[in-house]
Order: sequence, then structure tokens, then C-alpha cells
Amino acid sequence: MFLALREIARAKVRFALLSGAIGLLVFLITFQQGLFGGLITGFIGAVENQNAEILVFNDQARRNVEGSFLFPQQAEEIAAVSGVAATGPIGQNTFTVIVQPGDTPVDEDAVIFGYELGGLGEPTTLSEGRLPEGPGEAVASAVDADDGFDIGDRVEVVADGAAEVITVVGLAENIQWSVAPTLFVSFDTYAAARLAVNPDASVVLPSLIGVAAEPGVEADELTARIDDAVDGVEALTRQQAADDNPGVQGVSQSGSIILGLAFLVVTLVVAFFFLILTTQKTASLTLLRAIGAPARYLVWGILAQIVVVTSLGVAMGVALTVLVEQAVRSAIPIDVEARTVAITVAALLVLALLGGLVSVRRVLQLDPIRATTAAGRTS
Repeated sequence: MFLALREIARAKVRFALLSGAIGLLVFLITFQQGLFGGLITGFIGAVENQNAEILVFNDQARRNVEGSFLFPQQAEEIAAVSGVAATGPIGQNTFTVIVQPGDTPVDEDAVIFGYELGGLGEPTTLSEGRLPEGPGEAVASAVDADDGFDIGDRVEVVADGAAEVITVVGLAENIQWSVAPTLFVSFDTYAAARLAVNPDASVVLPSLIGVAAEPGVEADELTARIDDAVDGVEALTRQQAADDNPGVQGVSQSGSIILGLAFLVVTLVVAFFFLILTTQKTASLTLLRAIGAPARYLVWGILAQIVVVTSLGVAMGVALTVLVEQAVRSAIPIDVEARTVAITVAALLVLALLGGLVSVRRVLQLDPIRATTAAGRTS
């Protein structure tokens, strides 16, 4: 251990460059995780951060909220299932709206969720203002406040019939849907917006039915009961509905491939660096073995160097991630979670040690007798 640290002190530049390279790779990994996390939250935050623990879809919708609708009879049958404590209609649709973020009104696509006030489907991450208390009021996604969706702003639904005007009375974190400005309103306000866009419609059906389970009834168990008891529906837990969204699956798969390659690069960088370093020191290491240094001492030295260099690199990468996140948070949706960073750091340390096994194997293969035979040749 002592020799390992002395070597780092003597070759500061060499080891600092490796730590810097690892730091940049750690920054790349953690920042990408934050970007993917923010993008996924922007896709499914509205479902993930509302209070209905179970959501019931039309089974033909393939877990797509936009393609789902349920009939009144189905809603009644869902409410009658054993273990259901409460139900509530939830509507969702994308509308063209007029907002005024500055001096000039602009058209914008926005997603509107409708729910029964005080019931299921209510957003759970209110950060400013209040929840809707009557028709024409909305909670908007906080990230869109500067784009005409701040508290007090009026949002007009572009319609063929009478225009529906909605006033923002509250802001909530992470409630976007499909990475678009999102409003939570009363179901009556949602229905009025649908009818304003399509005056010929006679009825507005809910997209989903929110369900609350009775105490002691597990959500997974209740979803199975609903599927068995009601024809033409598919019940999902809140997390299943978020994770199985078609848009999220594509983003998750792409992100996993990119992050997997980044982890592989870290492993290869550490492996090649220490393999080259060990090869350059073969004569010195062989001499140490010849004068009695045990192999485990040299192995622990290499592993100590890997831990020190990787830890410094990880610290630099995480610090850079935090600084950049604070600088760009207002412009780019980014969600860096402490738990994700901790898991990433632990994984990188393990992979770095695995990469160092190539050097460890080379040290274990050193034959102390070569130190004397090499000397005999030179003499």
C-alpha cells in the first residue's frame, strides 16, 4: 500500500490524467442519466404523480392513454368489484391553446387532464398556489410557468364552438405528459373543452377510471380482480401505467444501450491503463518478488491505486454533474437522483476493479527467478 501511494505521488500527472478521464466519463454517465430521467418524467409525470393507485384502460388501447375510453357501464362494473373503495373518471386529450407568455399571444399544444375535484386523478406534487376548486381553474406543470402557464395566466382552448378559458391557480412539479405543457382541471372543465372543440359530440367519455383499493387489499391483487370481472378493460397499477407507456419504453431502451456502452468504456480505460503501467514496471515488480515481496502485497497495491484513482475521478465527475445541472436546470429538463448517482458510483468502482484484474493476473504470473536470470545475461 505504501509503495502504491508513493508511486501515485511521484507520477502525479499520469494518474491525474487518468482520474480526469474517468471524471469526464462519470460526468457523461450521470448527466445522461439525468437527461433520460427528465425526459421520461416529462413523458409520464402526469400519471406517476397523481393519487389514483390503479388506472383502468380500455384493453384495446394497449396501455396508451390517448387511445383509451371507457363506457358508463364499464365504470359501474369497476366500482362494484370487491375490494374497490372508490372510483373516479379521468379524461385526457391534447388541445391547441392560446397563451400569452409575453406581449404577443401564441398558439401552443397542451395536454389537459380532467378529474373529479377532491377525488382520484388529483396531482400530488403541488409546489405553488392551490388545487382547482371549481370550473375553469387548473394546476399547470411548473416547468412551463415561463411559457404562459404561470399562476394567474389565462389559457384559451382553440375551439369551433364557444371558447373555453382556463385560469392557472397552481403549479405542480413533474406533471407533464408527452413532454408538453400539462393542465389538471375538473372533469366538467375537461368535458367542456372537448365539447368546445367538437360541438357535434353528445357525450364525453373518460379516458381512464381511477381506482382506490380498500384497506388491506393489494393493488396488484385488485387489478387482477378488475380484469376478471369487467370485460374490455385492463387495470394497471400507477407505476405499471407509467413504466409501460409506449413512449417511455423506447426512450428507456435507447438510454440503456448508451449508458451500457459508457460503463464499458470506463472498464476498458482502467483495464488498459493499469495493464500498460504494469507492463512498464515488470522488471521492478519482478525484482520486488525476488527480494521477498509477497504477490498479495503487489496485488493490493494495484487495487489500492485503482480505488484511489477511480474515487478521485468519480468525485470530479459527480461535482461537475451537480454544477452543470444547476446551470442548465431552467432550460433543460434534467432529473439527477441521489440514489441513481450512488448506484452508478458503486457500479463504476466495481467495474474499475474488474478491469484491473488483467493487471492482477499479470502480477501473479511473475516469476521471481527471472530477476536473477536477467542479471546473469547482462553480466
